[in-house]
Amino acid sequence: MRLVMKFGGTSVNGGERLQHVANLVLGYAQQGHTIVTVTSAMSGVTDMLLRAARRASAGDLTACLLAHETLTEQHVAALEYIVRDETTRRVTRAHLTRLLDDFSNLCQSIRILGEVTPRALDQVASLGERLVLPLLAHAFRVQGAQVEAIEAHHLIVTDEQYTQASPLMEETRQRARARLMPLLHQHILPVTTGFIGATRAGVITTLGRGGSDYTATILGNVLEADEVWIWTDVDGVMTADPRIVPEAQTLAEISYGEAAELSYFGAKVIHPKTIAPAAERDIPIRILNTFNPTHPGTRIVRTARADGRTVKAITVIRHLGQITVEGRGMQGVPGVAARVFSAVARAGINVLMISQASSEQSICFVVEKAHAPRALAALEQEFELDWLRGTIERIWAQDHIAILAVVGEGMKGTPGIAARVFGALGECGINVISIAQGSSEYNLSLVVDEREADNALRAIHARFMQ
Repeated sequence: MRLVMKFGGTSVNGGERLQHVANLVLGYAQQGHTIVTVTSAMSGVTDMLLRAARRASAGDLTACLLAHETLTEQHVAALEYIVRDETTRRVTRAHLTRLLDDFSNLCQSIRILGEVTPRALDQVASLGERLVLPLLAHAFRVQGAQVEAIEAHHLIVTDEQYTQASPLMEETRQRARARLMPLLHQHILPVTTGFIGATRAGVITTLGRGGSDYTATILGNVLEADEVWIWTDVDGVMTADPRIVPEAQTLAEISYGEAAELSYFGAKVIHPKTIAPAAERDIPIRILNTFNPTHPGTRIVRTARADGRTVKAITVIRHLGQITVEGRGMQGVPGVAARVFSAVARAGINVLMISQASSEQSICFVVEKAHAPRALAALEQEFELDWLRGTIERIWAQDHIAILAVVGEGMKGTPGIAARVFGALGECGINVISIAQGSSEYNLSLVVDEREADNALRAIHARFMQ
């Protein structure tokens, strides 16, 4: 099979783990698979780099100096674990030093300017993957493998939406296939960086946080891979967060639609954008555990095999606020909802969930807690005259809430799902603040008090997973 394998930050966090990744990939290559490997940055590195850049924009280079020192030690230690040849060590150390010196120079420029632009943030954020790439390539080489390390900005062409770039798929297809297919035909293992791409002009961009998963499915799409494997530190997609629900189980197979719902509503196993490129070509995605590689993990496909479950998983998003716009004068008045969401959109705020009473006297929606004050301000400005006229009576926010999402294709057309959900919560004395269900019926979303979210999650899980 032709496979694209992506390894997350915990999987490549140090020399021993990098060597383990190389051994794992080579084991599959020896079985006859052709493999493209995608690497994330080491755990915590991207956060450290971005924090240093933002501190530099405030005139403080302390975080930059600390990051330079810490990342040098961390990556050189990994290099020395993997490579014994002193000449190779010296050449690679010089390469790592150049990358980190570029980072320090960029921080100096940011400090002088007093601001950090999205384009500069992408340049900084890309360094984590670029630091790991030569180390992982050496981990393959010391095992005798032929490998070529390629930074992904030579493969993936994107638009100019810095920090959240989108791939230009046809140009990416041409560039990636021209570079990678000859290597695969020669049985050379390509190793590349996740998360990053470049504009047509060659300026580095990033695909958004968690974008290494996205890189893997983009490459899987353009290379017409048989499967994309996402290697992480858990055994797959689970029925709930095992830190909250110890009896949570790994799901053998779920659909693209179920995975998309779970990723949107807080499941950390797979990045939300990851699914579309694979789904376009019906490429299965596997979620596997680097540290438990014999576990079959979770397979994500267009139509999952029936396993008798109506509900597949329950997930939760925390640190949210619910905004409510209400007034008797809203009833039957066209355009109120359009004005609400246009005002919020102009403020650059993402809406996670919407609920409206059939009486049309109120509409509420959920945003990240940190964005609630801006949402209120935008709405108060939009509806200032309506409030004076009495059409809108109140615009208010409720903090400390969480969304629970109950997800499963089996819910579609199955009577009684909502009754069982609300029955489980009622037995525990948990109040539901608002609800929403999409027409797809894949997802029933509930807003509860954040302090009751864990108990709510356990109650619903117990009701459906016993």
